[in-house]
Order: sequence, then C-alpha cells, then structure tokens
Amino acid sequence: MELHAITDNCQRVEHLAASIIAVKDEVDFIHIRERSKSADDILKLLELIYQGGVEKQKLIVNDRVDIALFANIHRVQLPDHSFSAKRVRARFPHLHIGRSVHSLEEAVQAEREDADYVLFGHVFETECKQGLEGRGVQLLTEIKQTLAIPVIALGGITPSRIPEVRQADPAGIAVMSGIFSAPDPLEASRSYSRKLKENKYEKAL
Repeated sequence: MELHAITDNCQRVEHLAASIIAVKDEVDFIHIRERSKSADDILKLLELIYQGGVEKQKLIVNDRVDIALFANIHRVQLPDHSFSAKRVRARFPHLHIGRSVHSLEEAVQAEREDADYVLFGHVFETECKQGLEGRGVQLLTEIKQTLAIPVIALGGITPSRIPEVRQADPAGIAVMSGIFSAPDPLEASRSYSRKLKENKYEKAL
C-alpha cells in the first residue's frame, strides 16, 4: 500500500518545506494542498523542497492545475469543486489525474471521466471534519471492488487503524494532520510506514 502525505495548509512556507523534506523518504507521494497560499508562495515552497532533495515525481498538486503545468509537475489531484477529470484530460493528456470522491456514485463517475485513481474519504471521523461520521471501511471496500482504477483511502486513518483499512485492500492511504500537524512529522511518517510494512509482511505470511 502506498503512503500519501497531504499538506495541512496551516504552516508558513519555510516551516512546511522543512517538514516535507523531513518526510520525503518515508512516503510515496506528497500532495501540495495549500488552498490559502498564493501561486508565488507555492512556487517558493517548490523551490525550497527541490533544494532539499525532494523528487518532483513524488509531488501531486491539489486543485491548482495551473501551478502544476507552470512547474512541470505531472500529477494533479482534483477536488470535487474543481474541473472534471475529463476536461483536464482533454486539454492536458500527459497529466496523471486523481479525483477526490465521497460516494460510490462519485467514484464510478470519476472512473468514467478517465481519472487515473480516486481518493476516497473520509473513512473515519477526523479533526478536519469534526461531527461528521466517517463513511466507513465497508463503503471503501465496495468502491474498491467496483472500480478498476486504484482507490486511495483518506480520513482519520491512524497507524493503529491500518489493519482495518487493509481489509478493504485499497492501493494506499492518505494522511494529512496525522503527519503534517504532528509535533514531529518525520517520526509520525515513520510510524505509518512501519505499520504499512509490518502489515504487508503479516499478509505475506
């Protein structure tokens, strides 16, 4: 299972860059999801993390297709309020496109519109969506079994919940506050990475 780390839109550029650089070797992909930052701020962030050795291939730009194109980043994540995957694919066929979904119907539609994968959430209740009940592992399982494209699970996933999520057999998990809002993002990312590897080994046995 892949480990996707999603930035939390709560840190200054320099501090966020240091956190991204710290976790770069523990995660498979890093989603740049900085909705309140300007294009210049995000480009500055990219400049800093490149200097810190972060590989462009690991980066996914959330929503800002314009920034992804300007920075020559080939992976984008489209939230539900953004362009459809179909429209982005028609204009920019070289992009690898993820779509954020919250139901089986949305997931099926995303696949029809030629998304490369879907990011489904929130699986469990999370601090980002307090008071909203998680959609659950059962729905995650149903989406995984219905779609031919990869499904990434998001929302309230802690290291201790990875065995439960693994039962649905998603392609990966995505974590935001659990990594970037943690006091020590590196140690937090290691906790997720260790648990993923541990469960992979147990499954192989």
